[in-house]
Amino acid sequence: MEKKAYLKIGRAADIENNKERIFYRILEIFPGFLSWLTLILLFLLCWKIPFYVAVFAIFFDLLWLARVVYRSFLLRAGYKKMREHEKTDWLEKIKKLESKNWRDYYHLIVLPMYKEPLEIVRSTFLSLKNCDYPKDRLIVVLGLEEKARKEALEIAEAIKKEFQNEFFKFLISWHPSGLAGEIAGKGSNETWATKNAKKEIIDPLKIPYENVIFSSFDIDTVVFPKYFSCLTFHYLTSKEPARTSFQPIPLFINNVWEASVPSRVFSFSSTFWNTMNQASQDNLITFSSHSMSFKALTEVDFRQTNVVSDDSRIFWQCFLMFDGNYEVCPLYYPISMDAVVAKTYFKTLVSVYKQQRRWAYGAIEIPYLLFGFLKNKRISLQKKILFGLRAIEGHWSWATASFIIFLIGWLPLVLGGENFNVTILSYNLPRVLSNILTFSMISLVASAYFSILLLPPKPPSYGKHKYLFFFLEWFVVPLVMIVFTPLPALDAQTRLALGKYMGFLPTEKMRIKK
Repeated sequence: MEKKAYLKIGRAADIENNKERIFYRILEIFPGFLSWLTLILLFLLCWKIPFYVAVFAIFFDLLWLARVVYRSFLLRAGYKKMREHEKTDWLEKIKKLESKNWRDYYHLIVLPMYKEPLEIVRSTFLSLKNCDYPKDRLIVVLGLEEKARKEALEIAEAIKKEFQNEFFKFLISWHPSGLAGEIAGKGSNETWATKNAKKEIIDPLKIPYENVIFSSFDIDTVVFPKYFSCLTFHYLTSKEPARTSFQPIPLFINNVWEASVPSRVFSFSSTFWNTMNQASQDNLITFSSHSMSFKALTEVDFRQTNVVSDDSRIFWQCFLMFDGNYEVCPLYYPISMDAVVAKTYFKTLVSVYKQQRRWAYGAIEIPYLLFGFLKNKRISLQKKILFGLRAIEGHWSWATASFIIFLIGWLPLVLGGENFNVTILSYNLPRVLSNILTFSMISLVASAYFSILLLPPKPPSYGKHKYLFFFLEWFVVPLVMIVFTPLPALDAQTRLALGKYMGFLPTEKMRIKK
């Protein structure tokens, strides 16, 4: 394999060398194998050595409680800092940077869309129009799919008519269908649109690549007014902006009042998870909407078009390309997106499951980065171990932790036999674990509290009692999490292990007027 050709691997079949292809395939099997092995061993060990499993259960739940408490503090710290960043006058701070001529920098905003309705697309463009950053420094590209031309053309024309004169440059890009080696989805559409912007705008105007800040947004991304000012300040004050991605806090609240309970719970859970990761930067990688240097993007030859998890892949792609000298800078500034809302309650549940499965399919990054670590000898061993273990543990716990917590309290009693059931430990195990898990429910109160604070203005048709329902629904989280957290993750990892590779499935999102 030629030098750094491994950066473009999408799956094992992309590798020509037979031995390397087999090895990569083993790495693809590994995440699912590890998760299934854990669950199988849980049953076997509860049967064979129930006493030791019971002791492990107490320590495991105590560790889980410690993590819950720790993350609650991270959530509070992240939320507090986000509110501070919202109040900061970032544009004024930029103007005081004497060493930088900030007006030499441009923002390239790429918005890939498929079949989203006009109201979603228009709200995104309105947020760009209403931001405090000079519009003569914004280059906006609307990426459309050729295969959806019939549905998208009318929307594109309406957006063009209303907004094309609002920005420095406005471009509509049509992504052809059926290109060889591509997986149809956000990543391939965005890459095509970005290359068009480079060819038609950036190169003809001879704008230096290091002076272009690229933002990858979902089509439902609504930027808060100071986003580009905040981003520009962090970019200009970064030690190595061309070796840094910039991650805002995604709030899935655009249509949260209309979402069903499971959708709303997962929307806020995702928001809180990303907020906590901002406060714990070591775990931060790019997710959903984010920004980076256009120079870095061109150096890695743009996003891969043969992967589903393109938002996390671009981080690992850069991390490997630049020999581990790449990081994510937390912005602590919010953007907002839509929660999953389909036409019916059942379809919404299905869409929530599929969205979680698509996110969990990010386990495909484990073979990619482990194989890349073996290929790249210039990344330090410490970084390889640290990032590798984090990725493995994250996806392993995603698929197994909820099952372990749910099963480990009573499984030793069922499978342990009479010898174990007459012990004092067997008598006290359910009570001890119940007390630990009850205490961990405090975190749900904190989550409920912060979810109320993050809510957008209440529609006039809703009464004040709706706030109480929003607060109380957090106490069904344990039940919702059992169904919609480990199952989609285990599903995704099993598909990867069996070689049943997933494609990109757009999430259905609607805004229902009430």
